[in-house]
Amino acid sequence: MTESLRRPALAFLAVLGGLLWFGPGASAQQLAGCTRDVAENPRRFVFRCPGGLTVEAEPGSGAAVASAAPDGTPRAVSVRAKAVLVDLEPRQGRRFEIRAPQAIASVRGTVYAVDVSRGQSSVFVVEGRVRVAGRAGQGAVTLSPGEGVDVRAGAPLTVRRWPQPRASALLARFGR
Repeated sequence: MTESLRRPALAFLAVLGGLLWFGPGASAQQLAGCTRDVAENPRRFVFRCPGGLTVEAEPGSGAAVASAAPDGTPRAVSVRAKAVLVDLEPRQGRRFEIRAPQAIASVRGTVYAVDVSRGQSSVFVVEGRVRVAGRAGQGAVTLSPGEGVDVRAGAPLTVRRWPQPRASALLARFGR
C-alpha cells in the first residue's frame, strides 16, 4: 500500500492520557486542519474541525476518529468511556455520528452529548434532532431537544424527557 493510501487509513484521533494521536507522523494540522485546545473548569479537550464540527471530550474518554472523509474530516468518532459533546453546524447532505459501545448516535446538524458508563451508553439532545440506534439490534429512535435515551444491550430503546438535574449535571461536565 502506498503512503498516500496508508496515511488516511491509519490516521485517527485518540485522547489517551491527554495526548492527541493521529497515527504515524501525523499532527492535528494534517487532519484537515482540526485543532485541539484544552479547556478548563472542567478540564476537557476541544477539537475544532472544518465544516463547523466541534467535539469536546472528557479526559479518558478514549475518543477516536472511526471514519473520515477523503479530505480527512471526521465522519464518525468512537468513544469508549466518559462523555463527549458534539456541536455540528447544519449543512446539506452532511452526516456525522458518535459510536459508543451500546449505541450509534447520528446527526446532520445539532448539539448533543453521549455518555458511556459500564454497560450503558446515554444520548442527550440539546439542539436539533439525533437518531440513536442500538448496536444490539434494538432498532432506532429519534430524539428532540431535552430528550434522551439510555441504551443497554438487549433492552428496548425508550425516549424520555430528561429531568433538569440529570441534563444539567451532564452539560456541566462541559462547562455549560
